[in-house]
Amino acid sequence: AFRKQLGEIAARKDRAALAGLVAKSFFWTAAQGEKADRKKPGIDNLAAAIGLDASDGEGWEVLASAAADPTLQPLPQKKGVSCAPATPGFDDKAFEQLLKATRTDVWDWAYPAGSSIAVRGGAAADAPVVETLGAVLVRVMPEPQGPAAQGASAQGGPPPGGPPSGGPDNAPPLKVVTPSGKTGFVSADAVLPLVFEQLCYAKGAAGWSIAGYLGGE
Repeated sequence: AFRKQLGEIAARKDRAALAGLVAKSFFWTAAQGEKADRKKPGIDNLAAAIGLDASDGEGWEVLASAAADPTLQPLPQKKGVSCAPATPGFDDKAFEQLLKATRTDVWDWAYPAGSSIAVRGGAAADAPVVETLGAVLVRVMPEPQGPAAQGASAQGGPPPGGPPSGGPDNAPPLKVVTPSGKTGFVSADAVLPLVFEQLCYAKGAAGWSIAGYLGGE
């Protein structure tokens, strides 16, 4: 019910109603440490954390996405606080060995947003499916730059004017390497990064509230 309420507020872009959901003790833990200004109301700190006042409405999109996410996980360092989206579960030691063996970084890997993600042989939406991803980690290849990017269609990319297989707003598809070693393309919203920002919640006597935010610099 709380996330449904949050989603409705985000759709209306109702800042006053949103302020009523933000805890006075709102925290903002970024890469450089705690950034919440204790002299300001919680809504002001939330606005700064997610870019609520951005002209493109990015902050409201963050809230809408958070409201639609069904996952939740406890935040060990703060009793009674849970955050979303929940991080995927995997063997940390095995993943560390994988990074060393492939000479990659955590940012180079992602996990499927669903239980059955189609990997296509080309970037076009109707390209043949070469593999289907389940609950596994997948490597995301860097986007081509310069002249190489212009020749993408010759390497299996979409022809000029052809239908892209990207996600929202026709974002370009991502090139990935599957666990079997095959390369292919997936929709931009078909996989999620292993490191991402999270909105946190807490339940008190008056009900649920937005307790904090994890992310940012």
